Amino acid sequence: MSTPPLPLPLVDPAETTGSGCSVPDEFPASYAEGAQRPESPDPASTALAADLAHDLAIGDSPAVRDFFGPAYDAVFTFGTMLRDQGELRGLIGPREVSRLWERHLLNSAALVAHLPEAGTLVDVGSGAGLPGIVVAAMRPALEVILIEPMERRTIWLTEVVEALGLTNVEIKRGRAEEYHGAFEADVVTARAVANLAKLSRICLPLLRPGGEMVLLKGRNVAQEIDPARKALRSLKATDPEIFEGHTISGIEPTTICRVRLR
Repeated sequence: MSTPPLPLPLVDPAETTGSGCSVPDEFPASYAEGAQRPESPDPASTALAADLAHDLAIGDSPAVRDFFGPAYDAVFTFGTMLRDQGELRGLIGPREVSRLWERHLLNSAALVAHLPEAGTLVDVGSGAGLPGIVVAAMRPALEVILIEPMERRTIWLTEVVEALGLTNVEIKRGRAEEYHGAFEADVVTARAVANLAKLSRICLPLLRPGGEMVLLKGRNVAQEIDPARKALRSLKATDPEIFEGHTISGIEPTTICRVRLR
């Protein structure tokens, strides 16, 4: 006579997982099923994404469109090229990608109100094209010469000029000193190139008598004036004038330093 099978123990389904194994109360069922703990978002990445969204909103705002006027499309295209390729090509740092409009495009544009409508402007150490490309887009009657010593950057500038259809730009590869005496400009600009004393020696010989050196500088530019006085006197330049350049409401003004050649 066969032995009847033993009855299986009753198990509460709430105490089991899909594998049929009991799980202690202190472990969520999802752990027994092999699920991973959700990763916390990286605070730095979250902040960077927020900064980028904010900067894109600035660039698309009616205030910025009105400020740039007919030059908006060209500046927008330039900004897009910088955002897509600038870090990869070593033109801007990784942190600058998320603040192009606020810290770079509008910063460069603050200079334009203090430049002539026409004539010849030389941008020394053009690099990524700030401020030279922005100036050329906003002052189409101004002949803009971009001087840049690095070949890869002159290649970039050439690509930008072609993409934007700027017909008032000439790109020269070399150091500014190599062009002393080659031409006489009405205005020379520079941004984040050197201190005032060095810039005076580099830039002022490019000007015609009565021309101006108009520089984008940091807030501490006043500290550069005394060390530059000897160079300024020897080159027959006026004392530097420091003032703020403004663009749209809510954007920090730009510090501008202007020197005239007698």
